[in-house]
Amino acid sequence: MEAAWTNKIGVQRVLLMCCVIRYLLYDVNPPEGFNLRRDVYLRMASLMKILLKNEAWVLVLPPWGRLYHWQSKDLEQVRIPWSAFFDVSNLNKNIPVIEYEEFIAESGGPFIQQIYVLQGYAEGWTEGHWEEKVDERLCMEDHAYVNDKQGFYRGWFWGYKETRGLSVACVSVQGSASIIVPVLLKNTTAQSVMLDRAENLLHDHYAGKSYWDARRSMVFAKHLRVVGDEFRAKYLNSTDELDNTIYNEDWTKMKVKLGTAKGGPYLGVHLRRKDFIWGHRKDVPSIKGTAMKIQSLMKELKLEKVFVATDAAEDDLKELKSFLSKIIRFEPTQEELQLYQDGGVAIIDQWICAHARFFIGTSVSTFSFRIHEEREILGFDPKTTYNRLCGDHEKECEQPTHWKIVY
Repeated sequence: MEAAWTNKIGVQRVLLMCCVIRYLLYDVNPPEGFNLRRDVYLRMASLMKILLKNEAWVLVLPPWGRLYHWQSKDLEQVRIPWSAFFDVSNLNKNIPVIEYEEFIAESGGPFIQQIYVLQGYAEGWTEGHWEEKVDERLCMEDHAYVNDKQGFYRGWFWGYKETRGLSVACVSVQGSASIIVPVLLKNTTAQSVMLDRAENLLHDHYAGKSYWDARRSMVFAKHLRVVGDEFRAKYLNSTDELDNTIYNEDWTKMKVKLGTAKGGPYLGVHLRRKDFIWGHRKDVPSIKGTAMKIQSLMKELKLEKVFVATDAAEDDLKELKSFLSKIIRFEPTQEELQLYQDGGVAIIDQWICAHARFFIGTSVSTFSFRIHEEREILGFDPKTTYNRLCGDHEKECEQPTHWKIVY
């Protein structure tokens, strides 16, 4: 079954060999951000690999929108297709995927036959013992789906108000994504199945080959990479030729030895503030502490420029600039913001940080994690990648784990 679609673009190749295609849809807990959602996609890709060994399935990409970190005013930012941020043809070289509007056209309308709301177990771990298990259970909390007068279920559905669910059930899960396979293959014959709260499923093989195949396939949309590259060239004296970061858009042909990438003559910094500060986290430095670390690194690395990606408030930025006069940031015009949206701007920031001579991020931030992975793909020495800012009073500042790329 897998051989029928590997390295071919579009879902049509499944149609040619099979009479019935089944569609897997998914969604994530609303408060979760852009970069964790990208991680959940990797889990779904792993699940798809197993399903495809048994039946013809296609993953429906959940439209982007209404994310907590996307706070730009005057932007609607809903029903955004994946093609706005990623190269979908590259995703298709790993598993068959389609956009949600393609699913509506292909499946005969905005109907999802079966919705499974994933949840934990009310009793938690049994006597502290962890075991992988899955059971259809009563819903532990009120779910977000409301039965209408016609007997359909209405919900958020990524901003597509016309979408309806035909059936909703709650499933308790404890374990990796593959534990849901028997439910999808044996418990339902629905052609379209949605897993809501998909973040409750864990990685099957974190940082294994399947993980890295899916991660490498998440190539950023070309128009965003071009913007980042032009910014690097104009403000940071950085080009792929100078930096040894020649990029192949086809991820299946991109294989670089670690340590070969040099990077542009600038320090890349990701400084997460907002909710990390509200949580009074001890592993996030003060603005002054951040500035001192940046100054120290620039001196040590003999770099004169620093690029900062941050969600910091204006007051924090003003304070940072009082310590560092030469901060460089990607600050889109209103027209650019309309074009790229907040998600696109985040990707441009990540792309620029990924090409820096040296990168330092924020503790346990998924934004920083995604930059680590991008630099791993580009072939940077891990010592220049897996670094984080330390809290002002942090006694043991443990640095991020190096998850080595697997081909």
